[in-house]
Amino acid sequence: MSVDTAVPADVTDVQHRRATVRPDKAETVAELTEAFRGSAAAVLTEYRGLTVKQISALRTALGADTSYAVVKNTLTKIAAGEAGLEGVDALLTGPTAVAFVKGEPVEAAKALRDFARTNPALVVKGGVMEGRTLTADEVRRLADLESREVLLAKMAGALLASLSGAVRLFNEPLAKTARLAGALQDKAAQDPSVIGGAGTAATDLVEAAVQAEEQAAAPEPVGDDAATTSSTSDTPA
Repeated sequence: MSVDTAVPADVTDVQHRRATVRPDKAETVAELTEAFRGSAAAVLTEYRGLTVKQISALRTALGADTSYAVVKNTLTKIAAGEAGLEGVDALLTGPTAVAFVKGEPVEAAKALRDFARTNPALVVKGGVMEGRTLTADEVRRLADLESREVLLAKMAGALLASLSGAVRLFNEPLAKTARLAGALQDKAAQDPSVIGGAGTAATDLVEAAVQAEEQAAAPEPVGDDAATTSSTSDTPA
């Protein structure tokens, strides 16, 4: 009985790929793999033409939540595959440096965009975020979005405005009641019979106060209506 000892092509490819990594490079691949897995996003750039001083300034601009590493394309390709990312191979051409973003991707994209404006040698190739490959244009659109902090501030402002409106709405009936109570108190000071049994007088006072409130809230006549009202009031009875 013959036994098929042929190794599938995909297994052979994996073995061959791993065999190309020398033991002294295996640690670098492992670090890159972990960097891809532990990042919210990764932006691949070409840094050709940037000085060491400029790269240092870029790292400062990106902040503590983003690391910027110059990498070897071959090792990065292997690491991306180990991390389960597809489509990164097409971005690995020419000198490559990767911004591994552990914080807010929008902020990192903005920092790269702003730095590239004053340092044209920095070129964004593309990136990956949430397992999806991003083109250079998509990274630029990401940079144009408002940051999480700005969106939260706008939401908080809208919420406070809504709460203020609700407070005014609830306070309006209370204010009207307070004005009526004040009018009743003033009347009672002038005519004690309002308090303690003179229900009709108190009722009349409240009704009069309500009518006064409604008249104060009603719009004043304008134009022809004002003239008609004036002429009517001037006509002798």
